[in-house]
Amino acid sequence: MTAETARHWQAAPVDSGHRFDATRRWDASLSLEFAARATDADSRMRTRLTRARHHGPLRVQRPFYPEPRLAGQADPCHVYLLHPPGGLVSGDALKIDATVAPMAHAVLTTPAATKLYRADSRGVVWSQTNRLEVEDGGVLEWLPQETIAFDGSRGEQRTDIDLHGSARCLGWEIMALGRPASHLPFESGRIEQRFQLTHDGRPLWIERQPLDPMHPRFTGRWGQGGATVQATLWAAGLNDLRQAVDNLRDAIPAAGNWAVTQRHGVLLLRYLGDSRNEAWALCRAAWQAIRPLMIARDACEPRIWRT
Repeated sequence: MTAETARHWQAAPVDSGHRFDATRRWDASLSLEFAARATDADSRMRTRLTRARHHGPLRVQRPFYPEPRLAGQADPCHVYLLHPPGGLVSGDALKIDATVAPMAHAVLTTPAATKLYRADSRGVVWSQTNRLEVEDGGVLEWLPQETIAFDGSRGEQRTDIDLHGSARCLGWEIMALGRPASHLPFESGRIEQRFQLTHDGRPLWIERQPLDPMHPRFTGRWGQGGATVQATLWAAGLNDLRQAVDNLRDAIPAAGNWAVTQRHGVLLLRYLGDSRNEAWALCRAAWQAIRPLMIARDACEPRIWRT
């Protein structure tokens, strides 16, 4: 690139999406709505994807209906969230909004791991914001595959969940720091994770977690303890939290880097260790144990997980 061309790109308007200076930004957004509708064939209820608006490189595949029909329930709608670049770089700003209407049931996942790439020489950050709303009687399962943070990545992940009435939500977030197999640990950069879950406007769970390898918390036994993989699974809307905890302890070996607790009607399972496969297997086993209690359905894994 010539000096004249570089000056041209750096002088481009902010909203052009093609800046290469410290203020550049590439937006992508996806807005989804799910509603329960009667089918024409036999009037049974099925969850339909009634809105899918996107801007930039965020898409969804067609809805899938792999689960058996159950009386009194709308057929769950499985949707795969696609981000063709496969990861976030400096300046990326992803926004995902999903709304589940009364009696509808949506299962959202991703086709592969999300990668958080190293920040550029100017340290420009990326961001991802997930806003999930479930109306009275609706069900949402938020089951993305893991996120892998490369050394030097800088950005913020935020997940806000708003539940109303008898809404239920089951989900997880799995974060792997660095690439130990390639001898590339997470030694620099900073990632901030924020979670907020409310019920009818009342906060149930609010959490902020900075991941900074330069902070004593990152290696201290009182904090991260040097672990390279962490996961959080949550479940809100369970009728019997005690039974859910017992089911987890029966389904998952007691020896392991995990713990479970419940507070304000929210069940939280945590993993802290050094194995993405172990964290993934733990979350799947926990989901399989909790799902029948929450929605009276056995776990039905999205087909994309087997590819």
